[in-house]
Amino acid sequence: MSKPSDLALSAQSEPALKALTAVRRAFPSAGETAIVAVQAPAGKQLEVAQQLRRLVRIAVDERVANMPVEPIRTVSTSDGSAAALFLPLSGNGANTSSRHAVEALRQRLIPATVGRIRGLQTAVTGPTAEDLDFTRQIRHTLPYVLAFVLALAFALLLVAFRSIIVPIKAITLNLLSVGASYGVLALVFQHHWAESLLGFKSNGTIVAWLPLFLFVVLFGLSMDYHVFILSRVREEVDRGEPTQIAVRRSIASTAGVVTAAAIVMVCVFALFGTLSSLELKQAGVGLAAAVLIDATLIRGVLLPATMKLLGDWNWYLPRTLQWLPQIDHEPARSLADLQPVIEPNA
Repeated sequence: MSKPSDLALSAQSEPALKALTAVRRAFPSAGETAIVAVQAPAGKQLEVAQQLRRLVRIAVDERVANMPVEPIRTVSTSDGSAAALFLPLSGNGANTSSRHAVEALRQRLIPATVGRIRGLQTAVTGPTAEDLDFTRQIRHTLPYVLAFVLALAFALLLVAFRSIIVPIKAITLNLLSVGASYGVLALVFQHHWAESLLGFKSNGTIVAWLPLFLFVVLFGLSMDYHVFILSRVREEVDRGEPTQIAVRRSIASTAGVVTAAAIVMVCVFALFGTLSSLELKQAGVGLAAAVLIDATLIRGVLLPATMKLLGDWNWYLPRTLQWLPQIDHEPARSLADLQPVIEPNA
């Protein structure tokens, strides 16, 4: 996961992008920079300047940074001094080379130079460093978000349908559609499929915020379809129909609505796949693929197939959970019930 570089934001034939590529090729120092910020106690200005110059030499020798490097910017007060060093990173600012350069600065080069000064505080910032920190934060919080969403969905479905099988199956099927979306994204944007078709240059990564965004949106859409279909099935079962017949009738009655909604969403999301922004392109491809797979294979094949195979086990609830509240589903009304009633004039 990462943020897209400027090279990946537009079609490769655009003159502005060609000019940017040529400038960066001719002048490597014109690319993204890593800003090394230093705060030192009073009396350490000379030592800080010496170690920062040493840091520049080592970074250039190890091809972590490119020449030329801007002069060190310093500010001194009675309480201490602060300095900022702008290092032009190797790579284009968003590829593996640039990210490795930031990691090398933080983990090896700075501790071996300015980090040796007692009482010194250092930080590495800049667009590439921000990308690394944001991606690390997303990876750290993603499991907690997934656990919360899955637990909440399980509890709501358990109470609504008084069945332990329904929430387990719903979560499993929804995760299949989300996983299929992730697979399509990996094939298209990490393994360089359809670059010429969609008009982009892959940097081998997925936008950092996209997996979490796709999971939340797709899980909500999939759950909406699932509850819509299952509610009709439960209505038929509550009227005394066998589960197999209830599934057949419910799928037939809801197929038109689900298919129409899916077609609209797939067409809208597919339009995002034609945009120049890689972030929107990845979101559009992921959403369109997930909705298409969910409305066809998941809801049209796997859901009715599993419900037919399980039969009455679909509504199994352990004895220990019989205390759950009973929520009555509104029974389906006939056409006669929907006709207006005309009262005779008095």
